[in-house]
Amino acid sequence: MNIAIFVSGRGSNLKAILDNHELKNVISVKVVCSDNEKCNAIKIAQSYFVDTFIIPSLNDEEKVNSLIKFLEEKEIELIVLAGFLKLIPNSVVSKFENKIINIHPALLPSFGGKGMYGLNVHKAVFESSAKVSGVTVHFVNSEYDKGKIIAQKCVDISDVKSPEEIADRVLKIEHYLLPYVIKKFAEGKILINNLRVEILD
Repeated sequence: MNIAIFVSGRGSNLKAILDNHELKNVISVKVVCSDNEKCNAIKIAQSYFVDTFIIPSLNDEEKVNSLIKFLEEKEIELIVLAGFLKLIPNSVVSKFENKIINIHPALLPSFGGKGMYGLNVHKAVFESSAKVSGVTVHFVNSEYDKGKIIAQKCVDISDVKSPEEIADRVLKIEHYLLPYVIKKFAEGKILINNLRVEILD
């Protein structure tokens, strides 16, 4: 399966995908796309000799159409948002319906939406006094963090003393869950039935 990975920041999930041995024979990372040419994720992609593409704007229809054309030329079958902070335009969502997924560092539908990324999420979780947090992989639609949930994994945070501790625990399971879901996609084992998403063994 040909995939494109969209990134904005440090690229730890990108590296987890590129290093995952179970994915090596089932996916090909054709391109890493970013809205931030100076982010560490771009440097990681280059160090792995993966093509990179800088997204000039997601508010300009002509440039968005160019992005769609580029992804089609690369024969992209799945787009993975791995720490990508911009809202994906409707035209891209429509063209790649049920073929764009995102990883969110909390248990949606709680602690999601605009502005809820990175440490912002973990601060909100910490301040709520929640006893568990976790990771959600979901389909992308036209709203932040509102697409159908594909998979979730929980982590106990009942004893944490800071948002940073939550971030550390959640990141470890992010690096497990996102490659797992990508592999299931590549194997054709993710189905949508009666408004529910099912993962086959």
